[in-house]
Amino acid sequence: MRKILSFLSAAAALCILSGCSGEPETVKVLYWNIQNGMWSDQGNDYDNFVEFVRQEDPDICIWAEAESIYRTGTADVMPAEDKYLPYNWDMLARRYGHRYVCLAGKRDEFPQVVTSRYPLKTVERINGNGRDTVVVHGAGYVVADIDGKQVNIVTVHTYPQKYAYMAEDKEKSAAENGGDIFRAAEMKYICGQTILEHDPEGRDLWMMAGDFNAISRADNPHLGRPEDDKAFLLHDYVRSSTPYIDIMEHFYPGEYRKSTFSGRRVDFIYVTEPLLGHITSARTITDGFATASRDPRKLSNFCNPSDHYPIEFTMEF
Repeated sequence: MRKILSFLSAAAALCILSGCSGEPETVKVLYWNIQNGMWSDQGNDYDNFVEFVRQEDPDICIWAEAESIYRTGTADVMPAEDKYLPYNWDMLARRYGHRYVCLAGKRDEFPQVVTSRYPLKTVERINGNGRDTVVVHGAGYVVADIDGKQVNIVTVHTYPQKYAYMAEDKEKSAAENGGDIFRAAEMKYICGQTILEHDPEGRDLWMMAGDFNAISRADNPHLGRPEDDKAFLLHDYVRSSTPYIDIMEHFYPGEYRKSTFSGRRVDFIYVTEPLLGHITSARTITDGFATASRDPRKLSNFCNPSDHYPIEFTMEF
C-alpha cells in the first residue's frame, strides 16, 4: 500500500510539473502594421515599442511594414547600409522575449515578419510566380509549433494603389478599378499557394493576418457602397472560396471596428473554424502607446506611432 501511495504521489507531482493539471494553455497573438518599420520610435532605439510589446505580452507577433525605410524625423530614404530592420529583428525580438523570427517574402521595403516564443518554420516566402503574377509586398507562410500543435500562419500586405500595378495609364486604370482587381488576384495567388494547396477544407489550425488594403462586404451596412463595387472583390474571394472566417466579424457582429487612423478597416485576421474554436477573445488596441496621431511635421501620411492599430486575440488549448 505504501508503495502504491508513493507511486501515486510521484505521478501527481510529475503531472503538475508537466502541465497536465487541467489548466488550458493560453496563447496570445498580436498583429500590427507598424508603418515604415516603426519609424516613429526608431530614434528612441525602439524603447517605447518594446515596452508596449512587453506589456501586451504576446506569444506570437505578426508585423507588417517591418523594414526601416526613412531617416528618423524625415521622409528621406535611408541608405540600405543604415537600415536596422528587417535583418536585426532577431535582436529586437529578444528584447521583448521572442527567440524565433521568420521573414516573409521580400520584393520591396514593406515585408512582413513573424516573431514568436514558440519554434517557427518558414514553409514558403511568396513573391509571385515570376511570370504573370506579382505579390508586390511579398507574403509568407510559416508554421508555429505550440507544444506539438501545428498552427499555420499566413502573412499578407496587398498592393495599396487605386490603379493596377505597373499600369501605363494610371488614371484610366484607377477609373476601371485596376487596383481592386490586382489585389484580388494577389489574394487568389497567396491562398492558392497556402491553405488551398495544403488544406482546402480548412480542417487544420490556420490564420491569415495582414493589411489587406481592401474593404469587406461585411462592413457595407456602415459603408453604404454599391453592392457590385469592385472594392469588395478581395474579401468576396476569401469569404466565398476559402474556409477562412473573419474573427472581428465573428466577435463583433454588426459592428464596424476601424483598424486605421483614417477610420478604415483594412487590417484583418482570418482563421479556420478549428482554430476559431480555440479563440476566446479578440480586440483592436486604440489606446496607450497605440493611440495614433498625425505626425506634426506633416510628412506624407506618417503617424505616431503608426497609421494602423494593433489587433490582438487570445487562444486556449
